[in-house]
Amino acid sequence: MARKVRVVRTQLPAGRRVLAISDAHGNLPFFQGALKAAHYTPDDVLVLVGDLVEKGPDSLTMLRAVMELAQQNTVFCLNGNCDNLVREFVEEPGAVEDPFYDHYLKVWGERCLLIQMGRAAGLDPRGPEDLPALRRVIREHFAPELAFLAAMPEIMITPDYLFVHGGVADEEQLEGLDAWRCMKNDDFLSQGHSFRRWCIVGHWPVTLYHPHVPSAAPLLLPDRHIASIDGGCSLKWDGQLNVLELPQTPGGAFHWYAYDGLPTAVALDGQAPSVDSVNVRWGRNVLEVLERGERLSRCRHLETGRELEVLNEYLYHDQDGVTRCEDSTDYCLEIAPGDTVSVVRQLPDRALVKKNGVTGWYFGRLSEKR
Repeated sequence: MARKVRVVRTQLPAGRRVLAISDAHGNLPFFQGALKAAHYTPDDVLVLVGDLVEKGPDSLTMLRAVMELAQQNTVFCLNGNCDNLVREFVEEPGAVEDPFYDHYLKVWGERCLLIQMGRAAGLDPRGPEDLPALRRVIREHFAPELAFLAAMPEIMITPDYLFVHGGVADEEQLEGLDAWRCMKNDDFLSQGHSFRRWCIVGHWPVTLYHPHVPSAAPLLLPDRHIASIDGGCSLKWDGQLNVLELPQTPGGAFHWYAYDGLPTAVALDGQAPSVDSVNVRWGRNVLEVLERGERLSRCRHLETGRELEVLNEYLYHDQDGVTRCEDSTDYCLEIAPGDTVSVVRQLPDRALVKKNGVTGWYFGRLSEKR
């Protein structure tokens, strides 16, 4: 039977700064870097909008760090589809068939919280025959962590804000919803919903919404009162962890901060932006390789027919043998001399860089990376 959503109705503490983060995905350095970028202090209220763990290198360490932070400071944690994985595996065996977990563990390996917990308890699961033992050791060794994950609701609602990892259709009809649909709600912004409160969501990396220019910056839709803030941390090679600062008073301006862990450099030359570009992103990334080069290959994006150069290391074949790529673009950033940029990849004649969350190519000179 589908589990019903858990809704917490509360008031945010008055007079204190409120910061929202989503989809840290077990990346403790990014989490720490994002808090530092936002100048986080114990006086701030922190709302973690799901997917705290999984698919990153530090899920167990990250979970314990947040548990400790929540004991000391005001921290609200919401359940995301990835956070739900361990609880469901341990508490509801049979709700999802074991072949799913076996496949998931093989795909994510060291980046899976189940694997990290098992190894910390002295068990190295190798196949489906080890899953019962893995359940047992997690129950025996991680009671505090399991209790923390189990206590996280799917929705937190205040007079001015609705926080939910995946999204909901109607802010007035919450109790009784299917919990899973609130945690995993793909392509939420394309569903046409609008809200009276601001709805703060994650789950779907915001760059997936941009067909032309790849941007990981929080996507704010004032006319619909939706803020989508997943910057692709741990999942995108140029991903970042965003921190959204809520307005001090309703109707005020949002601010945001981010950390991407990339080296930075100063642009020495100006560059005009592209007037026409494509953002080849996950789910819409089938390519035909036209000409192989040493570092870049000329490719045709089959969805749009657009030809562009793609980094060879970004090319891969899926399980069906279809050629695809990691997120790629032919967009050229607007750059002014003196701009500081994050350097994603450096080539002899160009660099793939980021500025204000937007990724694109730069053909000018860069200072030494820092």
